[in-house]
Amino acid sequence: MPEQFDYNSTRNKLILSEYGRNVQNMVKYIVALPTKEERNRYAQVVIDLMGFLNPHLRDVADFKHKLWDHLHIISDFQIDVDSPYPKPSPEAIHLKPEPLKYPHQRIKYKHYGKTIELMIEKAKSIDDPDRKRHMVQAVANFMKMAYVQWNKDSVTDESILNDLYKLSGGELKLEENINLNRVEYRANPHSSSSSSNRGRTNNNQNNRGRTNNNPRNNNNQNRNRNNGPKKY
Repeated sequence: MPEQFDYNSTRNKLILSEYGRNVQNMVKYIVALPTKEERNRYAQVVIDLMGFLNPHLRDVADFKHKLWDHLHIISDFQIDVDSPYPKPSPEAIHLKPEPLKYPHQRIKYKHYGKTIELMIEKAKSIDDPDRKRHMVQAVANFMKMAYVQWNKDSVTDESILNDLYKLSGGELKLEENINLNRVEYRANPHSSSSSSNRGRTNNNQNNRGRTNNNPRNNNNQNRNRNNGPKKY
């Protein structure tokens, strides 16, 4: 009868693959030992080996505590040894975090964002008229900047003030003689200038190489030097 090959697909699943199958077999051997004294002695050897196989864990707080927890996990919580740390429970190890609660809030004008709506609500709650006026003007200037950055185009102050009036439910507005800060959309100038400078540099290098390496230019220079005026 042909001998059966031992494939990974037929072996037991690795509980912590970073320690390898040999460590898992050692832990399985320790679990089957008859006396606790033997189990404690061999467990300490395996702990030292686990620390040697994963030196990056030395930078983790409670390095030894983590190794002992891993020893219990590899043994499927069946090992009976005198651990210097409390034995972890399977419920604590396999505890699943609660699902994150994502905000489902409807934003009326997405190019302004949710922050603008919060700022408007804050401005509506201010009682001091002078402080409230400065707050409303700051909100309007921020709305104009957000609009220009989003749409990549200019916008009139009247349009911004109308949006502010609608978002605030008709409670916030500015005087007609107040102008908002001037905001203009500007494309990134570094891309075009850097490419032109790069092309200019390459042309200079090519011209420099053409001047130095052209044998015809060298011959002309030598001829002019030899035919120059002689001094007697």
